[in-house]
Amino acid sequence: MLTDDGKHLYVSWDEYHMLIERLALKVHASGWAFDQILCLARGGMRPGDVLSRVFDKPLAIMSTSSYRADAGTIQGRLDIAKYITMPKGELAGRVLLVDDLADSGETLKAVVDRLRGMPSIGELRSAVIWVKAVSTYVPDYHVETLPSSPWIHQPFEEYDTLRPDGLAKKFEI
Repeated sequence: MLTDDGKHLYVSWDEYHMLIERLALKVHASGWAFDQILCLARGGMRPGDVLSRVFDKPLAIMSTSSYRADAGTIQGRLDIAKYITMPKGELAGRVLLVDDLADSGETLKAVVDRLRGMPSIGELRSAVIWVKAVSTYVPDYHVETLPSSPWIHQPFEEYDTLRPDGLAKKFEI
């Protein structure tokens, strides 16, 4: 649900899962056959997991981080992991790069540039749920374009400030 001021987008779990499923259908409708999925942790892990299951393709994970300050609301220096985690082999062939959104576009562009420099990758395409109007990078697949570039409140963000003692209180009788 987008607020009246256009500055905040609140997404429920049901909406979130439906958007991931719509992303899967967009990739499928393109007819592009890929060999592996690489998701960007943390935001791309849930979409990457679902797409990995739907397409029955191996899932690799690369950690990136730029939103750390102020409970993850302030973008800082971009850090990209040196290594990619995967169950076996190497990232190779046709790879689908998955994240939750193209915000500024800096993370996706930096990762795409790094991956395109890997000789083992024959073709690379990217997929996200949301693309903000301010993004400098437009992925190959996306579900929604957000012209007002709102802050997206995703359903799992409740865990960003929830600590074990707060979680324990939920189950107190």
